[in-house]
Amino acid sequence: MVLVVTAAERPRFAAELAAMHRQRKRVFVDRFGWELPVTGGELEIDQFDGEGAVYLLAKDAAGRVTGSERLLPSLGPHVLGDIFPHLCEGGVPRGEDVWEVSRFCTDPDLPDPALVRKQLLVGLVEFALLQGIRRITCVTHWVGLQQLIGIGWDARPLGPPQPGGARIGALAIEITPETLKLVRGQAGFSGPVLRLGAAHAA
Repeated sequence: MVLVVTAAERPRFAAELAAMHRQRKRVFVDRFGWELPVTGGELEIDQFDGEGAVYLLAKDAAGRVTGSERLLPSLGPHVLGDIFPHLCEGGVPRGEDVWEVSRFCTDPDLPDPALVRKQLLVGLVEFALLQGIRRITCVTHWVGLQQLIGIGWDARPLGPPQPGGARIGALAIEITPETLKLVRGQAGFSGPVLRLGAAHAA
C-alpha cells in the first residue's frame, strides 16, 4: 500500500512522517554523504518540506513505513527550479499540471527493496492521474537517469548531465493512462496501490 499524506493530514500521520524523515537521513546523509540539514540528529528535513509538499509513503502489512517519495508543484519552491535550473536547456518546466518528485527513498534495512520501489513508482503515476498531473520532473544521478529512461515510459532528459563526479541530470516524464498500464504491468500489480490519507484513517 502507498499512503498519500497532504499538508492537512500531517498531524494525523506524524509517526509515519517521522519514520520517513529518519529513513531519509540514514539514506541521503549517512549512506550517500549529502550535506543536508538534520533536525534533532535524526530527521532529514529541508526547505522544500513545506506546506506544498505531498508525501507518498509505502507501508507493509504491519503498518511500517518501508519507503517514500516527495511531490512538489512546479509553480512553488522545488529542487529543480530553485537549485538546479541550469540542468534544463530549454528552461525549467512549470505549470499547474507539472510536478516534481524528489527524495525517492526505501528503508535501508530492507533485504530486498525492489517491491517497495515498484509500489512507489506505480503510486506516483496513480497520484499524478488522480490530480491531473501530466508531467513529472526529477533531478537524479546518471545511473538513476538511465534506470528511469529504461522503464520504457515517455521519459526525456531536460539537458545534458552536469559534468563532474556526481554527474546529475534532470528528467521529465509524461504521464498518461498508458503510463499506468505500463508500470502496473512491469510491477505485476492488477489494481491500485494508492490509499488517500483521510480515507485510510477513517
